[in-house]
Amino acid sequence: MLMTAKFGIGQPLKRVEDERLLTGVGSYTADITAPSAAAAVVVRSPHASARFTIGDLAEVRAMPGVLLVLTGADVADLGGLPCPGAAAVHNTDGSAVVLPDYPVLPRDQVRHIGEAIALVVAESDLEGRQAAEAFPVEWESLEAVVGIEQASGNEALVWPQLTSNTAFDMLVGDKDKVEAAFAMAARTVELALVNNRVVANYMEPRACLADYDPAAERWTITLGSQGSHGIRDTLARQILKVDRERIRVVTPDVGGGFGTKIFMYREYPLCAVAAQRIGRAVRWVSDRNEHFVADTHGRDNATRAEMALDESGRFLGLRVDLRADLGAYLSQFAPFIPAVGARMTPGCYDIPALLVRVRGYYTNSVPVDAYRGAGRPEAAYAIERFVDYIARKIGKDRAELRALNFVKPETMPHTTQTGRVYDSGEFEGHMRRAMEIGDWSGFEARCAAAAQKGRLRGIGLASYIEACSGGGAEKAEVRLEPDGSAVVLIGTQSTGQGHQTAYAQLVSQHLQLPLDRISVLQGDTAVIASGGGTGGSRSIPVGGASVDQASRTLAERLKAFAAEALEASPADLEIAEGGEVRVVGTDRSISFADIAQLPAATREQLAVEDAWTPPEFTYPNGTHVCEVEIDPDTAEIAIERYSIVDDFGVTLNPLLLAGQVHGGVVQGVGQALHERTVFDADGQLVTASFMDYRMPRAADFPEITFETRNVPCKTNVLGMKGAGEAGSIGGTPAVMNAVCDALWRAHGIAHVDMPVTPDRLFALLRTAAAKAA
Repeated sequence: MLMTAKFGIGQPLKRVEDERLLTGVGSYTADITAPSAAAAVVVRSPHASARFTIGDLAEVRAMPGVLLVLTGADVADLGGLPCPGAAAVHNTDGSAVVLPDYPVLPRDQVRHIGEAIALVVAESDLEGRQAAEAFPVEWESLEAVVGIEQASGNEALVWPQLTSNTAFDMLVGDKDKVEAAFAMAARTVELALVNNRVVANYMEPRACLADYDPAAERWTITLGSQGSHGIRDTLARQILKVDRERIRVVTPDVGGGFGTKIFMYREYPLCAVAAQRIGRAVRWVSDRNEHFVADTHGRDNATRAEMALDESGRFLGLRVDLRADLGAYLSQFAPFIPAVGARMTPGCYDIPALLVRVRGYYTNSVPVDAYRGAGRPEAAYAIERFVDYIARKIGKDRAELRALNFVKPETMPHTTQTGRVYDSGEFEGHMRRAMEIGDWSGFEARCAAAAQKGRLRGIGLASYIEACSGGGAEKAEVRLEPDGSAVVLIGTQSTGQGHQTAYAQLVSQHLQLPLDRISVLQGDTAVIASGGGTGGSRSIPVGGASVDQASRTLAERLKAFAAEALEASPADLEIAEGGEVRVVGTDRSISFADIAQLPAATREQLAVEDAWTPPEFTYPNGTHVCEVEIDPDTAEIAIERYSIVDDFGVTLNPLLLAGQVHGGVVQGVGQALHERTVFDADGQLVTASFMDYRMPRAADFPEITFETRNVPCKTNVLGMKGAGEAGSIGGTPAVMNAVCDALWRAHGIAHVDMPVTPDRLFALLRTAAAKAA
């Protein structure tokens, strides 16, 4: 049982890093430079599919300020960008995924808009851009493969050496069991839906500063990432092909990641090579347009689902066909994302038979990879939108259909047909509570009031579960400093989540120090030996568990040192608030600073490492209830009420938790209602700026009502379940179910695909009105 600590677990403490960040003294990659740093500019393709020939570069190299030009021929010795995620996916026949080369720079053909073909390094950014604009290249445009339908039709090939655009084709589940379930079904229901492509659009675009020390033959590379060790190791082993000790990667403050900053991008090895060749630091800073065409996108699935039901509405079997657009190249985890999502297809439901066919396709578009939730939001949207649709089709209450089919608490641990093991959760409990705080029972009166104003009103819910916080161990070191303060060294990476506060609370739980006397070091491979980075909502449930256990061990070690100094038994000692060890019930004590000066308290003895390994994923779950109002004259959708009840096992900091959930909801709703990624027939990205790609705004949201109904996780040492991605997983189906409810009530429209932008909705309402007339 945890003791109550003033700054420890469960306390709603404000983030200690916020004052620094909000007052403008944060340090992001673009804020950092080096003496005589040169500017790097990437030359990018204006075509989605084309062959190219680079002309004579003598004039460009002679332009004012130009220091270096790199083309595919100049970096041909480098390894390509790897895709370790392909190892986790196999075709139905057992064969491995065939991986076309993903070069640092292509030699003669591009496969998506904005693909890099050269790097120009100059004295200034202006001179570099002028040289890039004068870059001599001849283009031969080729037919572009755009979208899943065209890719699956094999009208043209993104990779001519392959026989089709199919990157992989796999099955998850049991075909025979599903066929038997459908054979005995009283009825079946089918729905096709789209999980639209999104662009990450974190606040801080990517940047990189590379410096090379010729005497030490060593690089120092500063960049925004979700894990400096992963970037270092990929650069060293796969691309530069050097010992990893020759590369130091430093990640300072990071303004958002959402999965997209995990990956290796071409600009990093290009800047490293350029710095080595010119003998000066090289600095590249992306602009927003480059982000749209050079950073991985997210989602982009087309799903067809079919459910077999008995007479009462109980689910007997589920058959799903999932097709994923992966873009022109297989990015780092790309094949793994739809595959891992497929394993969460059952959602919160006890479905006795299931089969998912997962196919990934190459298209002439920006590569697609993990984006907040990474496959689990796609799965949750598919099942929750489908369950609502089924309820409409069979005439059953949406909540009651869910309650009938939920996995029951008494049956846990529950193993799904896809092999996931749910250890804990009370799904109907949080659904009923979310409906209560969302005033589900009072909706009909609000709907009638809206109708009096000529408005359409709808209410929807979504009950989700996801798998996260698994993987290998995350090593953490907690160290007492000579002044009695503490420091945490860990290889995760904060990208805005508040790690400095969260880890400090875990230390304070055992050392009773205020947060301002606990520092957290992340993001420097020269200081921290190893790290798994941040992704999959694992930093606090996994890394935090290591910090907690290391802190606990350090506290016991400090009491052992104090026992000798105080001539008392360790059993009679306690850690006291403010940083001291005290004899229980007396005023006899010794400060941490004094303990650090004891002869036996060596630096090695005052530093404790731990590396907790999760035995299984955690399974956070919850219910979102959303209520919307639609103005049929303008097709504007207003979210009027939004309520959430989540199960995260144990809450470390309620304020940090609410912030994570709110941010995730905004991203989920952004995908549902606003964010529309459009490629034209030639593969041009026509929504490549904020002029055409609408992001959610603060004014789009009401006050979100959020509470937890926690059931401790049985497979996590702290009882925690990951929380970083949950909001985006419950957000899209909740708002879409509310929109579809409004459309069903007004016009009998059972389904509409995301994003429900005003132009799409206006056309839909006009068609419905014409039919009614």
